[in-house]
Amino acid sequence: MPPGTVVGPGVVAIHAHNDRVNNDLHSAPETAPATVSIGEAGMSPQDVLAVARAGARVELTERAIKAMATSRAVVEGLAARTEPVYGVSTGFGALAVRHISPELRTRLQHSLVRSHAAGMGPRVEDEVVRALMLLRLKTLCSGRTGVRPVVAQTMAGLLNAGITPVVREFGSLGCSGDLAPLAHCALVLTGEGEASGPDGVVRPAAELLAAAGLEPIELKEKEGLALINGTDGMLGMLLMAGADLARLFTTADITAAMTMEALLGTSRVLDPALHAIRPHPGQAASAANMLRVLDGSALTGHHQDAAPRVQDAYSVRCAPQVAGAGRDTLAHALLVADRELASAVDNPVILEDGRIESNGNFHGAPVGYVLDFLAVAVADLGSIAERRTDRLLDPSRSHGLPAFLADDPGVDSGLMIAQYTQAALVSECKRLAMPASADSIPSSAMQEDHVSMGWSAARKLRRAIDNLNRILAIELTTAARALDMRVAAGLGAPAPATAAVIAALRASGGEGVGPDRFLAPDLEAADAFVRAGKVIEAAAAAVGELN
Repeated sequence: MPPGTVVGPGVVAIHAHNDRVNNDLHSAPETAPATVSIGEAGMSPQDVLAVARAGARVELTERAIKAMATSRAVVEGLAARTEPVYGVSTGFGALAVRHISPELRTRLQHSLVRSHAAGMGPRVEDEVVRALMLLRLKTLCSGRTGVRPVVAQTMAGLLNAGITPVVREFGSLGCSGDLAPLAHCALVLTGEGEASGPDGVVRPAAELLAAAGLEPIELKEKEGLALINGTDGMLGMLLMAGADLARLFTTADITAAMTMEALLGTSRVLDPALHAIRPHPGQAASAANMLRVLDGSALTGHHQDAAPRVQDAYSVRCAPQVAGAGRDTLAHALLVADRELASAVDNPVILEDGRIESNGNFHGAPVGYVLDFLAVAVADLGSIAERRTDRLLDPSRSHGLPAFLADDPGVDSGLMIAQYTQAALVSECKRLAMPASADSIPSSAMQEDHVSMGWSAARKLRRAIDNLNRILAIELTTAARALDMRVAAGLGAPAPATAAVIAALRASGGEGVGPDRFLAPDLEAADAFVRAGKVIEAAAAAVGELN
């Protein structure tokens, strides 16, 4: 928030939450913990990212082991009774009306896992599966599910051994949680199914468990159900999306500033006083980033004497408003994620007073909604970036730049088709913004007659974020070339921050001005540069940490 801004207490609270989110998700990978301790309550987003992406080990606390042992005793007491208890001595879903005798209960749990491991399609990424397993492990350790400690200890063993179950793209309706994906993970715990080892090679689960010195689990009452009944996949993908979008929102501020500079625009619209009178926290943060990146520029606002511009185009002038709205959307989404991280999602659950009760906490609506909301923000951020790129390439709107930034327009096409690629990516993001959570399809003989589709919302958001990375890489490539041309024309030096970004991009393999050449490698280099956070790193080296 800019100094001197006067706002109400509600906005101050939002700023504080946004700052916390920003600090958590911009933490450097090298600061990630090497080991994550799992207790009976709570887990941070950074813990999930450390295990899912950085390969951190996990360990169970003594309190978690004690909590699981206590709740297991409750389950065993209920299992010994003659009256049926859902998940302990009955079938599941529409088959819950059947009472299962003690000698069939192990078979019941194994049958549940085998039958629910029914996913199809491409393999889900390892980082998603590791997050899925970790978050299910977190709930097991809460002492609300009634599993034996050995079940959680074996799941921790899988994570620490680098064994990643093969999970397929399709199979979850987001209610009762991510059933099929979790069932594929549970199957590996029992020594069945397929998984990849530390070398990435897919093998039978039994082989991998034996090589790691892990014993397959024989499931007891309720344990199969507890392993598959959660929102863990969609939550894990939300947390990873949060980390990726924190990087991309800051990157978008930098590329927007570079475009403003290359168009010889005015930075007066970034004045903190203007943003203080519309006190959206994200907007103020984005405007502050752009203003810092442009500090010291000899281009921005200095070349309009011959043809003064009263206003820049919306795509340039309103960049902080659009990116800022996305930042605030992310802050809300991660507030929902925080609540979900504090939850124990299972059905039935064991309460503190010893009751075991059925519930609907597995419904993914809270997570599914914000996943879809983020996809809308991603589509809009990509859209405004593409409009800025197009403006740089059009000689009727670029204020003196050559057509398509070509070396010899007519002979050379310059970046003409790079914008086509960007437009295709933007168009797909718009399709991906259609909310999955607006849909529902009945299942389980109408017992599960309303579902969240949260897993689908998460899968399409991941694709949209991947597209956004490429969209911003193309804006970066275009703005960098345009700034090189402004310098070559003798109009003055760019800001130290933008000069640093361009120098780092060139050092990474992204070529500058010149005759046409094979363009795809330049764009791939820019994509990798954005993906690795190098845009932010280069700018921050010149002006200090950005929001």
